[in-house]
Amino acid sequence: MEGADVVIGKSTIIFRRFMRNKTAVAGLAIFLALTLFSFVGGYFTPWDKETIDPFNIGMPPSAEHYLGTSQAGIDLYAMTVEGTRISILIGLVVGLVSVLIAAVYGCTMAYFGGKVDKLMLFVLEALIMMPALLVVAVATSGGGAGLKQDLPSWLLLIIVLLVFSWMGTARLIRSLSMSLMQRDFVKAAQYMGVPPRRIIWRHLVPNIGSLLVLDITRGVTAAILAEVAFSFIGIGIKLPDVSLGVLIGGATSQVQTFPWMFWVPLTVMFLLTGSLAMMNDGLRDAFDPSSSSSGKARKKRARNNGTDQSLVQKKAS
Repeated sequence: MEGADVVIGKSTIIFRRFMRNKTAVAGLAIFLALTLFSFVGGYFTPWDKETIDPFNIGMPPSAEHYLGTSQAGIDLYAMTVEGTRISILIGLVVGLVSVLIAAVYGCTMAYFGGKVDKLMLFVLEALIMMPALLVVAVATSGGGAGLKQDLPSWLLLIIVLLVFSWMGTARLIRSLSMSLMQRDFVKAAQYMGVPPRRIIWRHLVPNIGSLLVLDITRGVTAAILAEVAFSFIGIGIKLPDVSLGVLIGGATSQVQTFPWMFWVPLTVMFLLTGSLAMMNDGLRDAFDPSSSSSGKARKKRARNNGTDQSLVQKKAS
């Protein structure tokens, strides 16, 4: 129908803004490529992370071993595939679940207020005061011997990281939700007798959606870096489980002798965290067009439009 208005949803607008950001799209492509590599890369080699090749010990990259072998004769390509998958899995689970916990906890504090808010805030402050590094060290070493027998080290690390990764976001969500509680649509829902659970999920959480999405990407990055850091110093993932942190930490003392053992997983880690940072910047600009990078892009387009208009005026004169 001619002259009819076309209504475009907010999510469509955000998606289009994101896709116009070439840097963000490149970051998304890199992250998806690494994720695909971590799940299907093992089908392109006959070796796995446990098979030893006694005839190729400490060998550089070759046609048989694409990324070389370790000093124990294990294929580095197979270990990199496994390590990338474990690191991405840790990042995604911790990033998604921690934000979900923070959203529910923070919105619940803001909705009920009063004594409930004070009690939940006390628990939150107590958890923040706990020494995360010490808890990780105890849980993944002798202090967590019972758990270690039942759970793989990477799953145990996920549980420990989840305990400490949501508190800061929960406090921020509480502050934002308390301001939302004063809005008319929330008060109207309360007046109509809408259950608290539905108000939280239908009115509070959707209105902080942009914050949640950005915190997910930041949380995934932080979880991957935490895994690498903890495994690097020996209190994270333990052999026979493999991760990027395990590979980097195990090859640090052999950079001169077996440089490929160190630089390959380090490069993958940089690509992984760098792609997530690029995606986070693109998402921020998509949700907030007034952010710095979006503002620069608009100013550049404005200058180009002004130059084009001046050229047209000169030609017309």
